Amino acid sequence: MHLTRPITLLAAASSSIAAYQSLREYAGNTFFDKWDYWGKIDDTTWGNVTYLDRNSANTQRLTYVDGNGHAIVRVDNTTNIAPATLVNRPSIRITSQDTYGVGNLIIIDVAHLPSGCSVWPSFWTLGAGKEWPHAGEIDIIEGINLSNNNQMALHADAGCAQAANPGQSGKTLEGDCSLDRGCIVAETKPNSFGAGFNNAGGGVFATQIDISGVYIWFWSRPDIPPSIKEATSTSNMDTTTWGMPSASYPATGCNFTAFFGPQQLVLLTTLCGNWAGVPSIYSSTCPGNCITSNIIGTGSPVYDNAYWDIAYIRTYLAEGSLPATPSSSSSPPVLPVTTTSAVKTSAAGSSTTTPATTGGQGNGALRLDGAIALWSMLSAGLLRVLSGLI
Repeated sequence: MHLTRPITLLAAASSSIAAYQSLREYAGNTFFDKWDYWGKIDDTTWGNVTYLDRNSANTQRLTYVDGNGHAIVRVDNTTNIAPATLVNRPSIRITSQDTYGVGNLIIIDVAHLPSGCSVWPSFWTLGAGKEWPHAGEIDIIEGINLSNNNQMALHADAGCAQAANPGQSGKTLEGDCSLDRGCIVAETKPNSFGAGFNNAGGGVFATQIDISGVYIWFWSRPDIPPSIKEATSTSNMDTTTWGMPSASYPATGCNFTAFFGPQQLVLLTTLCGNWAGVPSIYSSTCPGNCITSNIIGTGSPVYDNAYWDIAYIRTYLAEGSLPATPSSSSSPPVLPVTTTSAVKTSAAGSSTTTPATTGGQGNGALRLDGAIALWSMLSAGLLRVLSGLI
């Protein structure tokens, strides 16, 4: 992926901020203007997709703005894919040209999340310019297959962890942010992912990056606070009425300025891969085989619901702060080979086995080097071959 020179939209904050000034809105006919398209296969989580470039995505109508002014980001559901050892279905991964950090607030209003067996959507931030995870990662929206609850996480170097008693409504599944799966918090509110989210009309996710920590909120459509519901593209934002966040990562456990660099926004949908496609995980909610039952074939009706419908993404700057000087240069993050592991999780009284990883880089990538990286890459490829033959 080619990243154009990003504007760094972060502020130097000295204390926790509640009032934010409008900074940028990604919405309407210009939604996609300040994003770069990945334009190659999923070589980070080994999903069975080829991420299209901008021209191909527009031509194939996998990214467009609908009559409501919403951004639509789809998985292909029209290509008839024949059985083969390795198969990829067209999909989308986009990365913001701007970067964000301490002093920023990010709000995304989603009317519909990609859903269905084999489907793995995520919205997250990735530290720019360094090999993962040396500049950090924040996973905001993520889930797989027929999961019904969202997972949030941080990924960073050793020494970053979620502090004890962080003050959150979600359930901590892992506290060490340097593990391959990151420090994960499972959403406990209803309708945060999957069919429940979509049937409720979607919802809003907000991420505050502050000197005091990183905080993530979720509200289902009926519960969106007035400060967000009544806001316009130019409104300032006050977080004081939002209540307890779903996930909280206080700086007492992980100093953001020490472990995280400027963050680019990433939005994607992959298929199968080394989380959604792991046979034991896939079979916990879905029938058949991840590849042969879904990716192979016409794509419809399997992927008719595998799309993002986004009203807007709005970013804000802490009141009284100024944006940092734009970066003089930019290079894409160095992407390692990735693997995942599994943990037992439970939410809303039901127990399901899901991997202890979140996100798409990443999003739960294990740092590997040398022979270990090569072996992991070959193993992941072999898993896809075997899965396609089952």
